[in-house]
Amino acid sequence: MRKGARGWGPGAGVACLALLLSGCSRYSDFSLPVLSGGNSNYSFEFQEHVAPVLERGGAGDVLNPSVVGHDMYYSEWDGRTWHTAHAQSEDGVAWSKTRRVLSPDPATWEGSYIAANGSALAVGNSIWYWFVAGDRNRPRIGLARDWRKEARPVLETGPYMSWDEYGVADPYAIRVGDFYYLYFLGEDRASRQRIGVARSRDGIQWEKLRTNPVLEVGGPGAFDESGLGEPAVWTSGGFYWMLYTGRAADETRRLGLARSTDGVRWTKLPTVFTGAQAWDAKVLCDPTVDASSGTDTRVYFGGGDVARPDENLNGQIGMGVLKMVAK
Repeated sequence: MRKGARGWGPGAGVACLALLLSGCSRYSDFSLPVLSGGNSNYSFEFQEHVAPVLERGGAGDVLNPSVVGHDMYYSEWDGRTWHTAHAQSEDGVAWSKTRRVLSPDPATWEGSYIAANGSALAVGNSIWYWFVAGDRNRPRIGLARDWRKEARPVLETGPYMSWDEYGVADPYAIRVGDFYYLYFLGEDRASRQRIGVARSRDGIQWEKLRTNPVLEVGGPGAFDESGLGEPAVWTSGGFYWMLYTGRAADETRRLGLARSTDGVRWTKLPTVFTGAQAWDAKVLCDPTVDASSGTDTRVYFGGGDVARPDENLNGQIGMGVLKMVAK
């Protein structure tokens, strides 16, 4: 889920309306390319690697991995600020930390709390990284290309009384055909956190789906009754699949699974994945997916043994494999 907590500021609705009227928030009706749909009698089981593949060491938390080839970009909490750091691996299991690659600039719209919780893609010979920054009570999404930041956010909060009026966060970028698609968390003034999607031809100018959100919170008693976010989307077996983080009433977090043929209309499946080890027993979150290995889908994720919605989870990064199985 997005870092921080919802807050209230004077003139918030006027500011969001001004953004809408100025054209910064664009809306459209669209879907991803429609897939034929596979065998709906198949789903996934999750086999988790026992130990973290990236330990927190001296950091308060390491979470939110995004993996491109042999490179991992992840969020690192130093007790005051979330940064984006880098690690490398030859086999995808043993990772070596290298350096921080992104920190917030307090002199800009980014503020001083976060420049992290992002999604990396290889675009040509470059790394593009969509990340969360801004006021912790009203975050927005920025873009760094080879770690050079765009001057302004590329995805803004929505207008007055919209489903994402109080924040946009948790970006997950994919490229399908001629478009980039960005799945993201939106938060409204009632503190509901749900998932929506936007699309772009250039990765910078985005239009949000007019009918967002695409995934709603669960009912009373559900593992995601208090919010959902941190989507990871990929294709396999004739479907789009989404792993997402669900927040329970006691702030424990687990991963849910949804399926779609058009990337917009999603069906939640009853499958829920829980941390299987002591180090991730309270929090299983922040999935990112490598589906390049065929029927086995590698997943990197954040885990913790303290149930909190923001930081200080004793967060570390783990790995597992989704295996397709008959129901």
